[in-house]
Amino acid sequence: MIKTKPSRSFAQTSKEILKDPETAAMYLEEILADGDMELFKEALKDVAAARVGNMTKLAQETHLAREALYQSLSRKGNPRLDTLSKVLHAAGLRLSIQPEAV
Repeated sequence: MIKTKPSRSFAQTSKEILKDPETAAMYLEEILADGDMELFKEALKDVAAARVGNMTKLAQETHLAREALYQSLSRKGNPRLDTLSKVLHAAGLRLSIQPEAV
């Protein structure tokens, strides 16, 4: 009988991959470069969950209400710059401004 490792779900695999700060940064940069802010907020939520643990821990790390985080990072949300900065900081990332490639 051949023993195989139990398979993991896509969500488990992507969460494991996004724990790496360089991979998480590249993932967010690519999405942001496309200009899809709705997708960026979803991706940021995924990165934060992978790097911090869950929304309750993220709320504690950012000193923001959990409900406010859910709302801000939802597809219909409109997070403030300081909220994005706090979430990125909690995930071990930061905002950076660079000149656009011409």
